[in-house]
Amino acid sequence: MKLKEYTDSDIMWLRLTDLIAGELNRALMQHERASLAVPGGTTPGPIYDVLSAVDLDWSRVDVILTDERWVPEDDPRSNARLLRERLLVDKAAAAHFIPYYTGGDASKIDMMDVAGEVQNLTPLTMVLLGMGADMHTASLFPGADNLARALSDTAPALVAMRAPGVDEPRVTLSAEVINGAMNKHLVILGDEKRAALLEAENIGDPMRAPVAAVLDGLTVHWAKD
Repeated sequence: MKLKEYTDSDIMWLRLTDLIAGELNRALMQHERASLAVPGGTTPGPIYDVLSAVDLDWSRVDVILTDERWVPEDDPRSNARLLRERLLVDKAAAAHFIPYYTGGDASKIDMMDVAGEVQNLTPLTMVLLGMGADMHTASLFPGADNLARALSDTAPALVAMRAPGVDEPRVTLSAEVINGAMNKHLVILGDEKRAALLEAENIGDPMRAPVAAVLDGLTVHWAKD
């Protein structure tokens, strides 16, 4: 794990935007397509606002989420909705987005088709992760019902997941897909999350601290506020 510290979050957003755009552009110079996996939540929003206006051949970029709540896109909790409102606009509107939510009974989620689409993108060009104070990343939550499966090196690209105390089920990229990415980054804000990250590193057990499963080769970007 490599930790990069920034004097403030505004600088971090700009540097990360440059980094993401640069990695995608380099991939497009060598390959027909590039792929970008990004989180939902409030933290990465400023990155999306800037990245969406970057001059890039977005028509050759596949965009997916690191995880999603099992809710329709018109639900305020939908990560796909966040991307459509803040990333997949302006120049980035030309990107190819693969949503995960397919409707139907949440207790019988069938991710086979969309998991196959995600698998076809591997190895992903770039993965940007977030992390919670509980040491979860993507929807790899401590105590989640399918955590062991999602951490397995034989896991499918996408795994249905229900976290303790969370109303709706989720789907998440497996650790295998995340770790197989050519570029792997995590962005966090504040002292609480930095302390949680260091605790996860010390614990070293992904079943107790899931972010520990992706620390090898990970670049962490941190600003105090």
